[in-house]
Amino acid sequence: MSTSDIILVIINLAGALAVFLFAMKLMSEGLQKFAGSKMRHVLSRITGKPVSGILAGAAVTAAIQSSTATTVMVVGFAGAGLLTLGGAVAVVMGANIGTTITAWIIALFGLGGAPAEGVHFSLPLLLGAASLFFIFSKKSKMQYLGQTVMGLCLLLLGMELLEGAIPSLGDDVVHTISTWSHWGYWSVLLFVVVGAVLTIILQTSAAMTAVVLLMASQGWIEFPMALALVMGQNLGTTLTAQVVAMTTGTTGKRAARAHLVFNVAGVLFCLALFNPICNGIMHLAGITDDLSDPLNQQRYPLAITIFHTLFNVGTTVILAFFIPQIVKVVEWMVPETGGEEGEEEFRLTYIEPTMLSTAELNLQSAKGEIEEFSKRVLRMYTFLPGLRTAESEEEFDALMERIAKYEGITDRMEMEISKFLTRVGSGDVSRHASERISTMLRIIDNLESIGDAIYQIAMTRKNKREDAVHFDSGLNANLAHMSDLVQRALDIMDENLHDYDHVDLDHAYAAEHEINAYRDRLRAQHLDALKLGVYDYSIGNAYSSLYALYEKLGDYVINVSEAIDSSRKHADD
Repeated sequence: MSTSDIILVIINLAGALAVFLFAMKLMSEGLQKFAGSKMRHVLSRITGKPVSGILAGAAVTAAIQSSTATTVMVVGFAGAGLLTLGGAVAVVMGANIGTTITAWIIALFGLGGAPAEGVHFSLPLLLGAASLFFIFSKKSKMQYLGQTVMGLCLLLLGMELLEGAIPSLGDDVVHTISTWSHWGYWSVLLFVVVGAVLTIILQTSAAMTAVVLLMASQGWIEFPMALALVMGQNLGTTLTAQVVAMTTGTTGKRAARAHLVFNVAGVLFCLALFNPICNGIMHLAGITDDLSDPLNQQRYPLAITIFHTLFNVGTTVILAFFIPQIVKVVEWMVPETGGEEGEEEFRLTYIEPTMLSTAELNLQSAKGEIEEFSKRVLRMYTFLPGLRTAESEEEFDALMERIAKYEGITDRMEMEISKFLTRVGSGDVSRHASERISTMLRIIDNLESIGDAIYQIAMTRKNKREDAVHFDSGLNANLAHMSDLVQRALDIMDENLHDYDHVDLDHAYAAEHEINAYRDRLRAQHLDALKLGVYDYSIGNAYSSLYALYEKLGDYVINVSEAIDSSRKHADD
């Protein structure tokens, strides 16, 4: 081959791979838009039983055609406390099973041979899918279904282009690759590492699956080395979860680490029994030891896919019995950190500077961040009672400083989450996603207002202390009861933020009604006290300001639950 021929081959391969990757992205995004919210709902309902988590992980990954998307959701749910660590491990195991669907599509319909005759229908099917996409452009569900089918058709075309772009290698090149396969067990380990590195470079296990199947079908590598590449692929695909988890809390990091531990354990187990497993797969697929047999290479893709499936299913079935042990290992790997000092530093836990591939995943990150926002606000509220009971100026000033610091954090969180949601909304989003973005913007606006109201209550307490204004036990008891009512409303709001599909609006309204009713009662008593001269104006002014601020805070709280309920109603339409 001349230099120009080599350059042309590289360009053709890169173009074919680009078509394949674009097709995978198009199909995955279409599926996630079509069923993304339902998939999140399935994952959020996982119980502590391993079987339910494994089945849900497999089903969700098979449905959205992305183990990365499933893993990202799992890390988000675990970090937000919606999934136990054991449940997250089970879902990750199931995701490994679900990701084998892509390999079956490629092996059965995307490579040469009799099964691939269906690829000739991909262009007419692509035309039909495009028509579906544009004709039903105002019906989002049909549009996303059309996008999914278009992605599938382009995937098959991409495989055909890849197969056609691969040149007939010279004997010297084939011989060089062949020598790498003759180092015994070291060759297996080498190809495991190569598979992991290539998967990290390609950033998709589906593309790596296509590369492995093509290399084997073209005779570039021997069958055992293809199996080693598949094992390496399973290791390489864990990197994305590790990167996503870098900015999450302890539980999210542990969930990502569990993904790595599970895949490493599976590869080690398979390496220990590599020769018997390899021989068994060859026997099952009808592959002979005669390297000159032309049927061997035709059987390789299906045999590799069988191994891929049995590898993931087998390791899942075996390691499912050791989920408690895996949990202990990752808890040791990622020790508990934090404390009050860490909580009082601004940080985004779920949102990354680089946006994820689809709006569904980005909104899941935003949802986790909003839940963290709510926790910060509730934490800030718990400092208020200490302002009344502080026995020294140092204790009072320390609490004021913490409240002021939290108020600054709420301002920054509101700004950063708003910027992130605006960026998400500026892209290609579904109607449901657009409505969810509007809901989230309303929620964070009210959460920031709650932080402002808490700060105003604290400043009123500070002014009262500086002016030497003192309440009697009756007034203090009244304000303490009002504070308890608002605390109950905040707890209900926080619970509602965990599940947008099941909002406890009745209890939220009941809590709001109690706050308003008690405010009305205090206001009536206050006016009577002023008429009777029970206390002077300075006491009355501070007292009325405080119970009014608590009631105003309650208004912001109910606004959050109403925003969530409005989003749910739109989703049901």
